[in-house]
Amino acid sequence: MADLAQQVLRTDPSGMPLEWVDYREAVRLYHLGQVAYSCGTLLYRIRGGINARSGRRSLIEVSSIIATHGHPRERAWRDHVPPLNNRALFKRDAYLCLYCGGRFPAAELSRDHVTPISRGGADSWNNVVTACRRCNTHKAGRTPEEAGMTLLAVPFTPTHAEYVYLQGRRVLADQMAFLLAHFPRSSPLHARLARRIASA
Repeated sequence: MADLAQQVLRTDPSGMPLEWVDYREAVRLYHLGQVAYSCGTLLYRIRGGINARSGRRSLIEVSSIIATHGHPRERAWRDHVPPLNNRALFKRDAYLCLYCGGRFPAAELSRDHVTPISRGGADSWNNVVTACRRCNTHKAGRTPEEAGMTLLAVPFTPTHAEYVYLQGRRVLADQMAFLLAHFPRSSPLHARLARRIASA
């Protein structure tokens, strides 16, 4: 059985990824009859109390992916812009400085505005990249062209499914395969994840 810190991927009935939930929330959804179906690997067997009438102890088996009842929200997510945060940004850019190409731990990375805010740039997914502190300091309040720096990849706004992946911790292989099926074919994350797997 999995460590209790392992997250469960929750989807809507159509299979659209919605969010990560912990084992407590997953058990609550099973108990309330909100789980339409489950797939993936068995993560937990949670045992409860003993039924006074039957004398049997309750058991809930939690899978790595659960689809819950409710109306599909694909249209709502299609136009949804995920909130920008450094954790998701650094993961989007595979913990690479998009100026020097070096890979760094999160503590040594920063958010760089391609067009500086002081020059009218927005604090938005399409205008921010991951940068090491040295490159960010060197670029300062200039554009990459003015600083003589080459941007190694074009920043992009993740779709909702991509954002769910970016928010995940210790994403299991079956959860990853499920999420990848919901990424746009043109998503830069396909190539970045393939390179990461190859270098692991």
